[in-house]
Amino acid sequence: MPNFYTDNDDIRFLFKHLDLGELAGLCEEDFKFASQFDYAPADAGEAIRNYEMVLDSIGQLSGEFIAPRAESVDREGNTLNPDGSVSYAKGIAESLDKLAKAEVMGFTLPYRFGGINFPNLVYSMAIEIVSRADASLMNIFGLQGIAETINAFASEEIKQRYLHDFAAGKVTGAMVLTEPDAGSDLQAVKLRAFQDNAGNWFLHGVKRFITNGCGEVLLVLSRSEPDRSGGLGLSLFVCDRGPTVHIRRLEDKLGIHGSPTCEIFFDNTPCQLIGERQRGLVTYVMALMNGARIGIAGQSLGIAEAAYRVARDYASSRKQFGIAIEKMPAVRDLLIDMKISLEAGRALLYETSRVVDLNIAYQKQLELNPPADKEQLKPIKEQARRLDRLASILTPMSKYFCSEMANRVAYDSIQVLGGSGYMRDYAVERHARDARITTIYEGTSQLQIVAAVRGVCSGTAEKYLTELEQQNYDPQLEDLLAKLAEGTKQLKRAVTFVKHQGTEYMDLYGRPLVDIAIDLIVGYLFCDYASSKVDMDVPIDVEAGESKEQTMPMKKRKAIVARRFITKNTIKIDALVQLICSGDKSTLADFSALVGPVVEQ
Repeated sequence: MPNFYTDNDDIRFLFKHLDLGELAGLCEEDFKFASQFDYAPADAGEAIRNYEMVLDSIGQLSGEFIAPRAESVDREGNTLNPDGSVSYAKGIAESLDKLAKAEVMGFTLPYRFGGINFPNLVYSMAIEIVSRADASLMNIFGLQGIAETINAFASEEIKQRYLHDFAAGKVTGAMVLTEPDAGSDLQAVKLRAFQDNAGNWFLHGVKRFITNGCGEVLLVLSRSEPDRSGGLGLSLFVCDRGPTVHIRRLEDKLGIHGSPTCEIFFDNTPCQLIGERQRGLVTYVMALMNGARIGIAGQSLGIAEAAYRVARDYASSRKQFGIAIEKMPAVRDLLIDMKISLEAGRALLYETSRVVDLNIAYQKQLELNPPADKEQLKPIKEQARRLDRLASILTPMSKYFCSEMANRVAYDSIQVLGGSGYMRDYAVERHARDARITTIYEGTSQLQIVAAVRGVCSGTAEKYLTELEQQNYDPQLEDLLAKLAEGTKQLKRAVTFVKHQGTEYMDLYGRPLVDIAIDLIVGYLFCDYASSKVDMDVPIDVEAGESKEQTMPMKKRKAIVARRFITKNTIKIDALVQLICSGDKSTLADFSALVGPVVEQ
C-alpha cells in the first residue's frame, strides 16, 4: 500500500535529525495546553509521536487516495455554474472531504479553535507529501495561511466567527490580492473599500488570478484611503462568499487544473477590517505572502519528487541498445543531479521552516510574556531580531530555489522518458505543466531574488554562514568545510565589489549572488546531515562488482551527497564570482542595441 511519508527516506531522516523537540516545546508553550485539551501533548516525546502519526496518516491518504485521482482531476478541471458558483473536480472534492475528516485542515491553528497547533516545519512536510500526490489540491490544503493571518491580526470576534470552521474543514479561503493592472505590484491595487454612514465597510471592484477565489472566506487587499497612493493607502478585509461576490470567469490554464483560478467582481460587498487601517500590505499581506511562499516551496518539492520517481523507475526498466538506460553515463548524471537538487531544496525549505517557527515563538514571547528584567529581555530581543532577518532572507531563497528546481527536475524527467515523457501516457508531462506556475505565483523568481539579494548584500547571509561554519562536524569532512569557507570569502569579495557599483548593478547580478549564498548554505546543511547522530539505514541498489550490502547508513550517504554537491559547486562559485566582478553593464547600457526595436505584429 503506497504511503508518501514512509516511502521517503529523506523526509523520515530529517524528521529524526531536526530538533522537533525544541519546536514542540515552543509551540506548546512548555506544554501548558495538556491540562486544557485532551489531545494536547504533555511532553516533547508525545508531541513528536503526534507529528509522525499525522504525517503517516497524510502519507497514506496521499498515496492510496489522492494520487490515484490526480490524473482525472487534471482532465476534468473545475466548472463555473450558471448561478456563478464553482464546482471542484470530483477528485478534489473527495480529497478535501478526506482531509477534513482526518482533522488536518487546522494544521497550525491553536487548540481553542479546533486546530492541532503543529509547527510550520511539520506543515511543510505535509504540504510536500500532498503536493506529490496532486499539486493542485495543495493550492487549497496549503491556503491555511489565510486562517493563520486571521488568527494573528484579526479581532477576537472575527477569529471566533471563522477559525472553528477553517479547522473543521467546513470552509476554504482565498488570498484576494492581484488585479488586472496590479499583478506583482500590489501597491497599485485599486479595488475600493468604503464605509457607509454607520461605519460599515464595503468592497467594490475587480480582482484577477485568484487561487480558489470561489472559497467561502476571502481575505481582500483594498484601497481604504482614496486620497493616498501606494502601500500605505491599503487595508486588509475579510468577507464571506455571497450574492454580491460574482465569479466572472475561471482562467483556462496550462497546469494545476484542479485548482480554480478566478476573476472576481465585488459589487458593494459587506466586509470587516482586519487589524488596523493602512497596514494591509506592509504588515498583514507580507506576513500572509511569506507563509504562502514557503507553501509554494513545499509544493515545488512535491512536484519534483513525483516527477523524479517516474524518471527513476523508467530509467531502471527501459532498455536501449541491450541495457537499461540508467547504465548510460548521461542518464545517470541527469538522475543524480535531479535527486541531489531535490534533497538540496528540501534541506533549504526545512531549515527555513525551522527558523520561521523559532521566529514566531520569540515574537510571541515578546508580545505576550516579555521578561520584566531588562537584562533578561535584551538577549531575547536580539535573538528575535536575528531570527526575523534570517527568516526574511531564507523565505525568498526557498521559494526561488525550490520552484526553479521543480521546473528543472520535471523537464529532465521528460528527457529521461524521451518521447514517452511527452505523451499523456505518463504523469511527467502533467508534473511539468504543474511545476511551471511555481516560479510565477506568490512572487516571481525575479522578485524573490530582489528580496533575497538585499539580505546577501547587507551581511545577513555572511553572518549565517559564519554561524554554520562554527558548528561541530565530522572530521572526515574537513576538506569540504575548507571549500565552503573559501566560498564564503569569495561571496564577500563579490558583495564588496557589487556595493561599489550601486543598487542597479546589485539587481543586475542578484541571481548569481543569491545562487552562491544558497549553494554555501545547503553545503553546510549537507555536512550537518553527514555528521548526524541519527542511526538510520537506507536501501541502495546493488550492481555487479559492487558491495553486496543492501543498505547504507544515511549519514554515510549524506557525506557522499555533500561531496558531490560541494565539489561541483566550488567550480560554479568561482565562475559566478568572476562574472559578478567583471563589471559588465551591457544589459543596462546596450539594451536597445542588443534586443532591437519592438516589431508590430
